[in-house]
Parts: sequence; structure tokens; C-alpha cells
Amino acid sequence: MTKVITGTVEVPGAVLTYDVREPETSSEHRPVFIFGSPMAASGFEQLVSHFTDRTVITYDPRGAERSTLTPDGTVTGELHGEDMHRVVEAAGLGLVDAFGSSGGGAFALHWIVKFPGDVRTLVAHEPPLSTILEDRGMAIQASEDIVATYQREGYGPAMAKFIQLVMHSGPLPDDYLDRPAPDPAGFGLPTDDDGSRDDALLGRNLAIPPFEPDLEALRVSTVRIVPAIGTEGPGTLARRGGEALAKELGVEPVVFPGDHGGFTVSPMSPNNDPAPFATKLCEVLDGA
Repeated sequence: MTKVITGTVEVPGAVLTYDVREPETSSEHRPVFIFGSPMAASGFEQLVSHFTDRTVITYDPRGAERSTLTPDGTVTGELHGEDMHRVVEAAGLGLVDAFGSSGGGAFALHWIVKFPGDVRTLVAHEPPLSTILEDRGMAIQASEDIVATYQREGYGPAMAKFIQLVMHSGPLPDDYLDRPAPDPAGFGLPTDDDGSRDDALLGRNLAIPPFEPDLEALRVSTVRIVPAIGTEGPGTLARRGGEALAKELGVEPVVFPGDHGGFTVSPMSPNNDPAPFATKLCEVLDGA
């Protein structure tokens, strides 16, 4: 059985919970830190189960699941990136490889600029970097509208808008926000407002200021940066973010199996398969 050690680390504005999974036998591979945002460690269980030859670190981002915010705690992309450093430091395993999904892949770009000595290879899988897209203005407005909808109407209407946004293919048109709002029931979402406003995605992560990666610093980074995209979902915002990052760095994005969450089988993505995704990730990490 893989040994799992759970720890916590106090950071400015939050208490983070992380897990370290150690293989049964010693490994020559670097430890790999697997994370997302706002997805917590539980969202990577299917992927992590296929990593039996190296130590794996996962964590819950601040404000998600087991990681808590202090009364004066805040959430920004930069803080998420600095939290990644603090988790690796607390784990005490030295140099790591890293796989960041979605917002995790975006915010890890801040981490490796500020703490380049932490990481050998970073795989940034479909980071939704709206600030470097041609339709950045509308993408930022659409995100702000989702946050406002959540505060005004609750989970169902806001999540329906979020799903509509992430499923949209191609640049967002100038009249995107003038279109009729999607019906939550059409996505199997609640139409009534239960009054809660603590959803980590809708209430916090979309409310951060637009994250601006330091592209100049990334181009000369000592960290090996691998922008990655899925085979599914061409034209979607997150995939376009991965493609745009690759273009800015002058490389081709690495293509992984499946969609935005290709490492997890879910009711929305029953055809994903974590096993080939894990195989591809190991190939990329070990190809340095």
C-alpha cells in the first residue's frame, strides 16, 4: 500500500492541507506535485492512483475543502502561486516536477518566476490565461458577470453561465453578454437560490483580478515549462490559453488525451481515461 502522510502549513491568510504519497519502494524519479485551482486534492485521486513509481504531493488550495481562510484571508492568483512554494517547502522533498491543471497551471507561472529553484519541469495543462488572448476584454467581463450573478442569484444561474463560458468555442464575440442567460435546469442545476455564497469557484477564484503572467521572465526561466492541451475541446477558452502560452514561449503545446479534465472520468466526461493521461504525463516529466 502507498503510504500517505497528511500535513498542514500555516501561511499568510490561510491554513493549507497537503498530502504526500510515498511509493512502496525507493524511486529515482523526482517527486511530482499535482494540483489545480479551484480543484482540490480529491479531484486528482484517479490520476494519482496511477503514479506508483514516485512520490506525489497534492494539496487543497486556500479556501477549498480542507484548506481554510483566516478571517482576514484573501485569494489571488499570486497567493495561490506562493502557496505552492510553501507546500513544497513544508513537504521537505527538495526539487520537484509539477503538473498544474486549469487555474493551477496559470498560477504556477507566478510560483516558478518567484521561486525557480523549486521546480525542474512544470506542465501547465490548459491554463485559462484570458489576459493573453485576443478577446481578453470580453473574457474578463464574462468572468466578472459570473461572479456578480453568483452574488445576486446564487449557484445555479452562475454555474450555468460558467459552463456556457468554458464550453464556448472560439473568441468571445462583442455581444456575448447581450445574449440570453442560460437556463440552469438545462444543465441539471438548481434554479432556486439556497442563500449560500461559499462556493470556491464562483465565490472566490473567478473574483480574483485578472492574472497576468510575467512572460518576459518565463521566456528566460531555468524551469522547463511545458504548455499542454487536451485532444478534445478545440477553441475553448482554457485550451486557447494553453495554445497562447505555448506561442508566447515559442514552443508547441504537448497534447494530452481527453478534455480539460482528461485525468478524471466524470458524468460530464465519461470517455476520459486517467491511465493514458498518467502515462503521457510520466513521459513528459521523464523526457527532460
